[in-house]
Amino acid sequence: MPATPAATRDGAPIVATGAAVARLTLAGEWRDKAPGAGAPGCYHEERRPAVVETITEHALVAPEKLDPVTGVVLEPARYNTITEARIVEGGERLWFRRVCDADLTPDRVVTLQRALAARGLYAGAGTGQIDAATRAAIRAYQSQRGLISPVLSQRAAEQMGVIFWRERPAR
Repeated sequence: MPATPAATRDGAPIVATGAAVARLTLAGEWRDKAPGAGAPGCYHEERRPAVVETITEHALVAPEKLDPVTGVVLEPARYNTITEARIVEGGERLWFRRVCDADLTPDRVVTLQRALAARGLYAGAGTGQIDAATRAAIRAYQSQRGLISPVLSQRAAEQMGVIFWRERPAR
């Protein structure tokens, strides 16, 4: 299978094949059912944003009236405008594996902030606290990879080197 060249938004090259590409994104990290009580690790519930489609239609109320001799429009046609919003997809509850609170020590959070700063997503000081700027940077990093959430996923933390990989990524 040929390599699939790509690059992350921060410019880091991704060269992988098939399943390895899926491992480098976060899009497949969520579950559509709540993890059972015996599931290892910590999970976060997120609502996936809905994709809404707005449809506007014009319904003819009265046709135009023409002069029968000259064909000149005496009265233009009249229309009613009907606008309807429909949810196309999304709006579901999803769960994904996140970094457990006990693992987010101040030293790890500083490492996370440095990793986000190296990618141009965080401009603050390394405070060791998950503050609003850190959450915004986490959301920006994960959004590029298909997971829109300010809660740090296990896989994103692994990709940035903040925590060890649970499993070895395919080469």
